[in-house]
Amino acid sequence: MTAKIITITSGKGGVGKTTAVANIAVALAAEGQKVVCIDADIGLRNLDVVMGLENRIVYDVVDIVEGRCRLRQAMIRDKKYTELFLIPAAQTRDKNALSPSDMIRLGDELRSECDWVIIDSPAGIERGFRNAIAAADQVLVITNPEVSAVRDADRVIGLLEAEEKGSPALILNRINPTLVKRNDMLSPEDVLDLLAIELIGVVPEDEKVVIATNRGTPIAADGKSQAGQAFRNIALRLKGEQVPFLEIDDQSGFWGRLSKLGGR
Repeated sequence: MTAKIITITSGKGGVGKTTAVANIAVALAAEGQKVVCIDADIGLRNLDVVMGLENRIVYDVVDIVEGRCRLRQAMIRDKKYTELFLIPAAQTRDKNALSPSDMIRLGDELRSECDWVIIDSPAGIERGFRNAIAAADQVLVITNPEVSAVRDADRVIGLLEAEEKGSPALILNRINPTLVKRNDMLSPEDVLDLLAIELIGVVPEDEKVVIATNRGTPIAADGKSQAGQAFRNIALRLKGEQVPFLEIDDQSGFWGRLSKLGGR
């Protein structure tokens, strides 16, 4: 067992990044994969709440790095998926409590423990961002189809290339086909033209995501939700499977072409 380390990041606004981390992790765990999530957002800590594990925290990622606990002591098992774990962020420290080399050592230790390590990067491009990408084999950039969010994502892509992390893959979140048709929202095609990176997922706007997040039950576990299916498809693509994109618009054109790409 040698884990692949994935970091999910975004620009300043966050744009549903932590929710995406939780949902992709749940989707992979539902496929029988052993997954460890790391919340690298030191000082703000939200991934535990999204996963419904906030009351089970004893140790955090800084405790591991500073030697106050063993790795397994800080790994909180999910309530539903026995092969899904969370290593929470420290809430009373700042991002200087970790260094990129600390994250590389932690990632190396986890590689033999699981199939996937998914790191929730802090929003923005400061020290926490560099910590979160240090150990990554692959980076996913999530953005909403808004001009300011896409501009932030473009900046993040440039930094990843400067850090020699290669070209990331894109998750486009909260797409609303009605607004796209009215030209009140950037289309996926518009965003791809602007960012010029591989598309790995398109998640439609879905009010169930907010409800599920507030309950600490990621939407990927909901078989009736389009957004949940979109996250499950992202997990399958990460595993190397070719999965058509959801047809979330009944018109021909871009959506029809997108659905035939099979995750490529």
